[in-house]
Amino acid sequence: MSRQIETKGMWLGFVGVAIFSLTLPFTRLAVTELNPAFIAFGRAVVAAGLSLGVLWYRRTPLPSRVQWRALLITSLGVVVGFPLFSSMAMQQVPAAHGAVVLGILPLATALFGALRFGERPSTGFWLAAAAGSAIVVAFALRQGGGSLQPADLALLAAVFAAAMGYAEGGRLAQSMGGEQVICWALVLSLPLLLPVTLWLGWHYGVTASPQAWLAFAYVSVFSMFIGFFFWYKGLALGGIARVGQVQLLQPFLSLLGASLIAGEALDTRNLVFAAAVLAVVATGRRMSVKR
Repeated sequence: MSRQIETKGMWLGFVGVAIFSLTLPFTRLAVTELNPAFIAFGRAVVAAGLSLGVLWYRRTPLPSRVQWRALLITSLGVVVGFPLFSSMAMQQVPAAHGAVVLGILPLATALFGALRFGERPSTGFWLAAAAGSAIVVAFALRQGGGSLQPADLALLAAVFAAAMGYAEGGRLAQSMGGEQVICWALVLSLPLLLPVTLWLGWHYGVTASPQAWLAFAYVSVFSMFIGFFFWYKGLALGGIARVGQVQLLQPFLSLLGASLIAGEALDTRNLVFAAAVLAVVATGRRMSVKR
């Protein structure tokens, strides 16, 4: 039964990753016409409005004091930090470049899970996670001509924020459910982000093409809201470290999305890296993780 639950968690995590994989391509489209901070905070405001509707419809009770503390950390990571830093980076580099730099996110998530909540992955698991991360970092260096670009600092900050929010939210989802975690995290941020978003919209303007607004709608409804329903549920069932490794597929799903959505180049060498990462994910799936 435990194996079946972990497998279900892996599949739920994969659905969440598939939804998240289009975040950078759509953000890349949106930042060409809209302010990146407006996109980062505005998407959270839209998702918070949806969250209020869900919480009201389900008559969800208020979180406990301990849960509020964890929700604050989750909110700082996935509602504020990751959207802001990734939007800033998408002004400077293609979505394909951002996708591969974010490939180290699975290792960062596992580290947060181990340090914060006492998960103890085996040595083989760490070797598989490190190998997968090394592959995607090597890919990023190849794309950048052998060096990391200034925007990579913003992307690394986005990795740190997302890993913190994923680990904290995934742990909290074990006691209150994935839907409640992201809904309350969004609602918690609303009093701060709503006035900031309104000011940004007034100061920088909100005139943009339907294409840009469609991209904004995707990152608001799917990346910031629906995707987390699957992701946090998967982390809760399968464990932060193990399910977090599914994120190794995200860079290559994002590359495909960047090609289809933003018209960025996709060559056969990308498929070679994708195959290597798939092999590492399959290997890591077989390694033990004590919880």
